[in-house]
Amino acid sequence: MTRPRLLVLSLGGTITMTAGTGAGIAPTLGAADLVAAVPGLGALAEIEARSPLRLPSPSLTLENVCAVAGEIRSGFDGGFDGAIVIQGTDTLEETAFALDLLIRDERPVVVIGAMRGAQAAGADGPANLLAAAVVATSPAARGLGTLVVLNDSIHAARFVRKAHTALTSAFVSENGGPLGLVAEARAHLFSRVVQLDLPALAPAGALPPIALVKMAMGDDGRLVRAVPGLGYAGLVIEAMGAGHVPGDLAESVGAIAASIPVVLASRTLAGPVFERTYGYPGSEIDLVARGLIPSGLLTGPKARILLTLGLACGLDGPAIRAAFSAFG
Repeated sequence: MTRPRLLVLSLGGTITMTAGTGAGIAPTLGAADLVAAVPGLGALAEIEARSPLRLPSPSLTLENVCAVAGEIRSGFDGGFDGAIVIQGTDTLEETAFALDLLIRDERPVVVIGAMRGAQAAGADGPANLLAAAVVATSPAARGLGTLVVLNDSIHAARFVRKAHTALTSAFVSENGGPLGLVAEARAHLFSRVVQLDLPALAPAGALPPIALVKMAMGDDGRLVRAVPGLGYAGLVIEAMGAGHVPGDLAESVGAIAASIPVVLASRTLAGPVFERTYGYPGSEIDLVARGLIPSGLLTGPKARILLTLGLACGLDGPAIRAAFSAFG
């Protein structure tokens, strides 16, 4: 029986880190090293392991992820049946969401990492890589877009986020819950995400800079008001609660939205941004009327990715608003 073909791309991260001559651990291992360390992986699939980058994930850029998406699309054109992307967990949810937007294919793309270094007692990297291969070769995973697999849980890219700095169970999906789990070398899918009607997002040129600003009690707005003058092409505001800012800032925020796109997200990290409940100055009704775009269920970092790619692909205001409404 012919084994499926998997493309494994390693970008670095804790899963690749070992102790060096200095303090702490740093990325040293490549994709081939990680694949070789997992018993039984070769029985699941014919694997081609590549290491385009060896970086800690805070140093990854959206440009890097766009290049990875291009490599995966080329791999799919060349006959691969699925892809696994290995990276650090700090920005894993952003990479997964970006790949979900950039790759429109039935074949699975699975993003993984590890919470413990490769030399740590109980290192979780090998188990996560094996589970990812199980999912990436499962017919049940087709058509689900990009997935995240850690700690034997299967998450949709649009919902998943890192919620703990230390635990191997750090990744959660509060809005939708995990789609399933890996057990007994099988992917068990209990739910499926709805396919969204989104425009093609495959930027060919430079990506525009987008600011992300979080609101806090008593914020006087000087950071928000500085954004247009700093050359940003758009702004995402992580507002309080269901999408609220201090009343004194409403006029300034509205003025910014008249010049560049401003997306309204919530710092609470779960639940949708409201659109028609609260009516005081600085509330979501007030801000939407001033031109802000509700992010739906997207967190601030994911809203920033969608706005970046949308502007890079030349989407106009109504098209960007429609893209965000798909996540509502």
